[in-house]
Parts: sequence; structure tokens; C-alpha cells
Amino acid sequence: MPGQDSKQSEFKTIGLIGKPNHPAAKQTLMALYNFLEKKGAQLVVDKRIADDLPVDNISCTDLVGIGQSCDLAIVVGGDGYMLGAARVLARFDIAVIGVNRGNLGFLADLDPDNFEQPLTDVLEGQYQIEKRFLLEAQVHRHGHLKSSNTAVNEAVLHPDKIAHMIEFEVYINENFMLNQRADGLIISTPTGSTAYSLSGGGPILTPHLDAISLLPMFPHTLNSRPIVVDANSYVHLKISNTNKSEMQISCDSHVNLSVLPGDEVIIKKTKDQLKLVHPKNYNYFHVLQSKLGWGNKLF
Repeated sequence: MPGQDSKQSEFKTIGLIGKPNHPAAKQTLMALYNFLEKKGAQLVVDKRIADDLPVDNISCTDLVGIGQSCDLAIVVGGDGYMLGAARVLARFDIAVIGVNRGNLGFLADLDPDNFEQPLTDVLEGQYQIEKRFLLEAQVHRHGHLKSSNTAVNEAVLHPDKIAHMIEFEVYINENFMLNQRADGLIISTPTGSTAYSLSGGGPILTPHLDAISLLPMFPHTLNSRPIVVDANSYVHLKISNTNKSEMQISCDSHVNLSVLPGDEVIIKKTKDQLKLVHPKNYNYFHVLQSKLGWGNKLF
């Protein structure tokens, strides 16, 4: 199992994060607030949801403030909302746990209708810590850094508006690997291997692996295959000048960086890590079985 059991809780100050103007999230956040207040926790609420909660003199701040001041952040929502919070919180020494108000919920362990006992166990020190690395995507133009951002799941090179073939070269640690004519390329972390990459036929990487996968999207060749490389490598994409339109690097399907013909893209692991908290009985393979419908044991 990844991570180690903690012997005692260090979660004195807890931040609550959730999607604004979302009735189900609001209901869960209010239940969490009342539950944690009775536990004697010091609570700080994301300022975007402070007006949604009928609480007087509520303490609130932004995500950076929560990262700086809290020991634990509880994120209410689906994996998409968790990813947005994680890209900010990973810069700080804060633990993060999710309450699933989405669909699959690979990153959110707690059931919104049954969080009390698992969360009590976590607060009493019965939990696992698992660290997930992020990727940084950089776009360079004429030798200068033009833009950058981070991704918990994946960085994807793709056309700007209409799906069409683009041409680029892929280097690993400045070693030429292949030239590619395809609809794009998905560079995924183990966390993202059960997301967009999985939909495209990419491999599932267990969370403790220090590796990233590269998956061409609809390649114009029969011999193009996914490849898994050491996460301490860096991926260098050289974009052909023959491409006729703009492209983008999409980070977690949320942040888009503009890419022009002739640009170069660097993808590498960041020094920051997302510190996920799991209940003590967390089992990654049980999550895969339940989320992907792999079925029960035969004997």
C-alpha cells in the first residue's frame, strides 16, 4: 500500500472547499461545517462559497490562504473540482481529502452521505498519506518562455479549435524518440492514467510509480504505440512549422496555453506534490474494481 499510517492527527485547522452555487455541494459543506465545529476544529472556508453557508462570522480566504494556514483541506465535488484545487494546494504543505459529489470520483474517497465515521477516523490519526506528483508544461517561442502551467492529471497537445492532424517531434531528455503526425499527444501522470488517457487506450499506472505515459491521439500510422518513461525525464516537443493553424497545451482540460507552429514545449515533473489523505482501509485496486466495473473475485 502507498503511504504510511499516521499515529496521531495533526489536523488542527481545516479548510473547506467546494463548488459555488451548487445545491448538493452546499448541503454537504454545511454538514461538514457543523460536524467539524462540534469536533472543535478551527475552520476556514473558501471565500467563493462563504456566502452560500448560513454561518455568522465565518472565517474565509482564498485557496492560497487555505494552503498557507490550514493543515487539512476538504474538497467537496467531483474529480474536476478536486484537480483545480489541487493545482494550487500542491504548492503548500497541506493534506487534501475529497468528498465525492461528481461521477467517478477517483480522487474523492468520502461518501457525502456517510462521511462522519471515516472522517472521524482520519481526525483521530487513522489514515494513509499518498503523494502524487504534478507536471509542468512550458511553451517556448524563439528561445523564450512564453507561458507555463501545471497539471495533476495530464498535459495534452491538440489543435486549437477543429480536430485535425498536427505534426511534431518527440524527444526524451534531448534524445530523439519519434516524429508524429496525429491529432495530438497526451502526457499523463499516474493520477491521470485513469482519466483522459484511459479513454484513449492508455495504460493504467498505479499511483506509487514514478513514471509518465505518452499516448498519441489518432496517429496517422499503424506502428504508433503508448510508451511509459521515467518521470524524472523531461519530454521535449518540437512543433513543425508546416502546421497550418494554432494549437494548445491543455492542462487537466482546464488551463489552455497557446502553441504556434515552430514553438517548443517542455513537459517535466514539478518539485511540488499533492499530499492526498485516504481512510485507513483505502485500497487502490478496490477503487479500480468499483469505478471501472471489473467485477468480483471468482473464488
